[in-house]
Amino acid sequence: MPRPHILIARAIAPQVVDFLREHFEVQDNQADVAWDAEALIAQLQGKDGLLATGIQRVDAVLLAACPRLKAVANMTVGYNNFDVAALTAAGVQGSNTPDVLTETTADFGFALLMATARRITEGEHFLRAGKWREWRYDMLLGAEVHGSTLGILGMGRIGQAIARRAAKGFGMRVLYHNRSQLAPALEVDCCARYVDKETLLRESDHVMLVLPFTPENHHAIGAPELALMRPGATLVNIARGGIVDDAALARALRTGQIAAAGLDVFEGEPQVHPDLLTVPNVVLTPHIASATEATRRRMCQLAADNLVAVLQGQAALTPINTPDPVARAQRWGG
Repeated sequence: MPRPHILIARAIAPQVVDFLREHFEVQDNQADVAWDAEALIAQLQGKDGLLATGIQRVDAVLLAACPRLKAVANMTVGYNNFDVAALTAAGVQGSNTPDVLTETTADFGFALLMATARRITEGEHFLRAGKWREWRYDMLLGAEVHGSTLGILGMGRIGQAIARRAAKGFGMRVLYHNRSQLAPALEVDCCARYVDKETLLRESDHVMLVLPFTPENHHAIGAPELALMRPGATLVNIARGGIVDDAALARALRTGQIAAAGLDVFEGEPQVHPDLLTVPNVVLTPHIASATEATRRRMCQLAADNLVAVLQGQAALTPINTPDPVARAQRWGG
């Protein structure tokens, strides 16, 4: 029986490429060429599976043009690059990589919070520019982290891991807002209290965004929300670009409406809104919250394991949809 053919959309861990070759005919992209939508469709001709890296758009147009495609595995926990409804209607199984990056991403979220509150980027620029000539009691004064109030928008696995670090490691008061309230036992474990979004924004010294990107969450933090925050507050986004109105945030930072921001994700990335590049009180990182060697390898491996399972006729390990059975049968039969 012929082996399935798959496409790996970008460079991934070489060990995982070798693993996939044990199961499939593999077209890799270790040269890391960034294909546009048209080129991706061309590369997917004759392919049964796709290992995506979170930036390749898989929608109805692509699915119609790639009739052999049966499984698409995202190497990220987020999957807003997938049109889930289109996948389901076409009979294609989608999957993502939850859990394996939770603790690493929570570590980075807290690192970004600390860097933002304590003005570490500003301090480094100040030093490198030769401006540090004497000690002053009021030089680069930042905000307290220990004992302050942290508001977490989005209380999934990563949000919960951040809450535990905040409450148990830094003695912080933790507020959270989520689509649904956590079970009482989880709230106790996270030392977190459920409040509405407006209360969270008003009462928090630091606001951390860990919510998924959905059409409803587009610009969930814009000018009206920023106006609710305390003048000395900080905002950290490790979720997805587009959740924050970057232009409105740049204005709030420039006017001192809030004290500082830390951003690992951006709307339209890898492009960054030019206004964010001209304000000093923002820490900017290039979407690296999960970027440790061990975690990225686990992400690659879970995406690969999902492809192996589905293309061998088994259930995906971490599915994001339930394909229409009639459409699925037609694809597999074809």
